Amino acid sequence: MKIKICGLFRDCDIDYVNEAMPDFIGFVFAKSRRQVSIEWAEAMRPRLRSEITPVGVFVNESLAKVAKLLKDNIIAMAQLHGEENENYIQALKALTNKPIIKAVRVLSCEDIVAAQHTLADYLLLDNGAGGTGESFDWSLVRQVKQQKPFFLAGGLKADNIEQAIAATKPYTVDLSSGVETDGMKDRDKILEIVRRMRNG
Repeated sequence: MKIKICGLFRDCDIDYVNEAMPDFIGFVFAKSRRQVSIEWAEAMRPRLRSEITPVGVFVNESLAKVAKLLKDNIIAMAQLHGEENENYIQALKALTNKPIIKAVRVLSCEDIVAAQHTLADYLLLDNGAGGTGESFDWSLVRQVKQQKPFFLAGGLKADNIEQAIAATKPYTVDLSSGVETDGMKDRDKILEIVRRMRNG
């Protein structure tokens, strides 16, 4: 089971993940309280351990901007949360040949089924628009014959992560607010969740 810690925005957050060693981390370039600048991400990228894959999170961003971040190796994957269509995804893949994650707002089984045909390499199943800290009905995932590997997001934390994995069997679990205290990434929570996942 792979682990992603999303929404790093302080220098010390890089230290925390370097210590914990999740598989992926997320830099949010979209408008959010966790939004980071390209300059900050570029400065942090060399500090991030090479074993950790940095993912850029975008909402309806220009193709050129996302492609440049990928080509400059500031991020290694793009996570798309907006209305980006298949033409956009196809163009981004042609420009960069880098993996793409397409977020899906899960309100029904049909949302998951419809997303299976995307050109994106992975899906990210989330509640609503994302970043809400709330989970969706995990039983919906079981009702769909999964074809694409998916990241599971939305309200995941230490006290429900095992239940979430058992219910959905994701490729990766994606945590943000669940490893925060008072809106800031919490070193102890990050270390604990990664330790539990690795040893579990």
